[in-house]
Parts: sequence; C-alpha cells; structure tokens
Amino acid sequence: MAMALPEGACDCHVHVFGPPGRYPFAQDRVYTPGEANEEMLLALHRHLGIDRVVLVQPSPYGFDNARMMAALDRLGARARAVAVVSSDAPERELVAMKAAGVSGVRLNVDTGGIVCPEAVRAALATESARCARLGWHTQILTRLSVIGALEAQIATLPAPLVVDHFGRPDIGGPIDQPGFPALLRLLGSGNVWVKLSSIARLCGSRPPDRIAPFVRALVETRPDRLVWGSDWPHTGGGRGNRSIEEVEPFSTVDDTASLAALSQAVGDRATLQRILVDNPARLYGFE
Repeated sequence: MAMALPEGACDCHVHVFGPPGRYPFAQDRVYTPGEANEEMLLALHRHLGIDRVVLVQPSPYGFDNARMMAALDRLGARARAVAVVSSDAPERELVAMKAAGVSGVRLNVDTGGIVCPEAVRAALATESARCARLGWHTQILTRLSVIGALEAQIATLPAPLVVDHFGRPDIGGPIDQPGFPALLRLLGSGNVWVKLSSIARLCGSRPPDRIAPFVRALVETRPDRLVWGSDWPHTGGGRGNRSIEEVEPFSTVDDTASLAALSQAVGDRATLQRILVDNPARLYGFE
C-alpha cells in the first residue's frame, strides 16, 4: 500500500470481465476486453488499501448483468453495483437486483457515440423516474456539452444523478470551459453527484496532478456529493482499427499515482475521508 487511506475507503467505479465462454459479450459491443476477475480486483485493492467497491456494468455485456451480479455475490457485503437494464425490464427483476446490492442504473451515452442532447433527454427522464420508484440513482457517462444543454432538465430529475469521470472535461483546458460551470451549478443543487474517476484516462500523457484544478473546483462547490473511482481495469488501451473479435488490451495505469494526485488536490484529511468513505457509504447504502 503506497499511501494510508482511511478505513472503509471505497473504489466506486470498476468493471469485471470473463471468462467469455461462461459470460458471452453482446453482439453489438464496440470492443472486446480481456479477463479481469474478482481475484485480480481484490489484489489491487489490497495494494491500495481499499475496503469497499462498486461494480459498474460495462458496455460489452449490454443488458446482460450476469457477470456483474456474479461478482457482486462473490464479493459480498463489501460490494455494491450499478446495472444497465433495458427499458422494458420487469419490475420484479429490478427489485431482486436491489435486494442483491444494486443501487443504481447507468446510461452509457458516450460509449454508444451519442453526442446529441435531444437523443439523451427522453431516456434520462424515463430512467430517472424508474430509479426514483426504486430508491436508486441514475448514473450517466456523457460529456460536458450534453450536461450543459440538459442543465434545466437535470436540475429537476426525480432521482439523484451521478456523473461519471468529472463529466469528461478537456483536462488541458480551463475549468470554465463550456459545460463545466453547468456541472458545478448542478453539483451545488445537491441532487447531482460527480465521480472523480478515470483520472489517468482524462490526463492522458499529462501528469495526474493536472486534474487538481477540476478537483478543487468540485470540492469547493459540494464536497459531500463527490466519490472516487479507479475505473479499473482501464479499458480502451488500443482500439484503433482492431476487429471487434480481437481482444483489446487494457491500459497500463498507476492507480497509486492517481490516488496520490486526488489526495494532494483535495488537500485535507477530513475531505478525503468524505470522498472515499462517508459519501459512498451514503450513496450506495453501505452499513
């Protein structure tokens, strides 16, 4: 363990994959990942000093949450999950998932290449209404331009909304870039949460401490609505012109360095405790 984390620290964004013979991928997936199983995840978390985890349904499995649910069962009380479900999924199925530890539904907007806000509006309204009935939150992977365009709608959603990966800002740009002020306003409302996740992916070739201005702006706005996620096992390591049948390598990421950059940007132990322990306990229902 490279740095001492508070007891109960939670990694709020990871995926598990494989083996494909047991858990087949969706035919319409945009990439094929390698294997990333529970034992590999637990080894990483032992190294980092992480006690809790939130599994997020990855896009290659589509609406088939079987692999994620198997991991949720394997990891037990230390784990919660966020599913991806079809619009016509039976209510009884969702209630059973909730009893097993699922606490939200994810909309994979960016993975599907959807950049038009109007293409997101109806799905977001429908999903939020369903999540409100279940006592869940809605999670969305989208970009700042969509968040900015849908700000008025997002402010009135009936269920809390969790925004993945800082809203995917341009880390080389300023914090007042289009869409980020809207995200800050929504965060300040209290009904929107932001995942300080995928730091290495966002920074790219830049050092991870480049994320600091964005972390500080979010912390200054609403520190009780922020959670952190590693985004393990770091998909997207080499898509290019790869055939969909070829396994895409995971990116090599120093998760210790990302955590250190987060800690340094946050600046004080009490706020780090909130982000890593208290906030995820409340959002995901850890005891």
